[in-house]
Amino acid sequence: MRKTGRRLRQGAVIGVALALVALSTPAATATDSTATDSTATDSTAGVVPARVHNPWAWQATVGDRPAGKAALVFFTSRTRYLESTGVLVGRDGGYRLIPLHVAEDQGLISPDGRHYLRPSGDLLDLTSGQQRRTIPVGMRPLAWSSDGQRVLSSRSKDDPVISYGPDNQQLDDPQKPDDLLVLDPYRGTEQVVEAGTFAAHAAAAWSPGGDLVAVAGPPDVPAQLAERQRLVVTDPTSASPQWEVDLGDRRMLAGPAAWHPDGRRIALLAFDGCAGPHCTPEQVAERTWQIEFLDAATGRAVGQPLPVADSTTKIVGWRGGDPVAKQSIAVDGDDGDRQAILAALSPGGTREVLVTAPPGSTDLAVPGDLLTRAAFGGPERRPSPFAAPLWFYLALAVPTLLAGALLVRHRRRRRGSAADTGPGPTPQPEA
Repeated sequence: MRKTGRRLRQGAVIGVALALVALSTPAATATDSTATDSTATDSTAGVVPARVHNPWAWQATVGDRPAGKAALVFFTSRTRYLESTGVLVGRDGGYRLIPLHVAEDQGLISPDGRHYLRPSGDLLDLTSGQQRRTIPVGMRPLAWSSDGQRVLSSRSKDDPVISYGPDNQQLDDPQKPDDLLVLDPYRGTEQVVEAGTFAAHAAAAWSPGGDLVAVAGPPDVPAQLAERQRLVVTDPTSASPQWEVDLGDRRMLAGPAAWHPDGRRIALLAFDGCAGPHCTPEQVAERTWQIEFLDAATGRAVGQPLPVADSTTKIVGWRGGDPVAKQSIAVDGDDGDRQAILAALSPGGTREVLVTAPPGSTDLAVPGDLLTRAAFGGPERRPSPFAAPLWFYLALAVPTLLAGALLVRHRRRRRGSAADTGPGPTPQPEA
């Protein structure tokens, strides 16, 4: 009984100590984060870590405990939600989760790293954790302007169901052309961009000065089925596009940063090999990829193509004149397990890996201001196990309190048993 009581006392003491540390950690960590963020945002040199890791299962969300402006955001299903989840890595190294709604696509990080715009229309402030609806639902954000004040977005106009009239004529159109909009995500205003008819918008990019936009996608349903695209460049305030070019089924706009910083070229991702929806996986794997350039004033091809790996999915920024691309690479040769990286691509065909996300990551984004300043090379960041939501600390504290209660109850029983037994009979002296 003594050993049992001693073990209970030791367990209770250790549990209480752990609970006190856990319960005191959130406030201390939040204070440190605020202090660090105030200095980290002043100088962005080395803010973007070279490598990040998957979060703990109990990692706090941005709404639970804000971690300040983003150094980067990656997406993975290896969280407690078991589906695609955004993982914010703050500029002080803190990790926080950005849970996505059911069937929600990934959103966009503002150029200053402060806001995350959801396709649901919600604008999440990463520095406060507050979220508010600013734009209507049904949007698909495509690209922030470099000043962080406007967003290019696609809006689907398809009818969700098909109904028929008395003569069996179809009344609804499930394949209406989509709208291209310029949104003000802070005031909630919108403006339709006259960029021609598109069945869907695959990608869009702002010019460096913000006076022109480039948008690509299939112009109609047959083109969408054949995976053919068209590229249009227009002034968002104009009534008609400046020029357009057919990209066919082997070229596509290279992503939200496809417009070169010099303003004179627009980058495309292109491949040689089998094209269209009927290619086999083997034929797709045999494609050779490259980055091509179009003259931003005329749409004609210019310059020499830049060979790239088939893992390249889009251009997210530029480092000098070299594109910074997002790639999805196999982990340890296992093509079923992949991870996202950012890499600077040079004309000589070399690749410098700038950021590596963990295995299982599906996307990776760095705020535009950090991309522009090339703020790479930061130390490797690992998530803190103490950056957890309140329910996690309560889950630690409740068993500890129960252990303490059992200890008190056990000691009271021992004392009660000793009092009931009383002293034994006094031996009588022999005659």
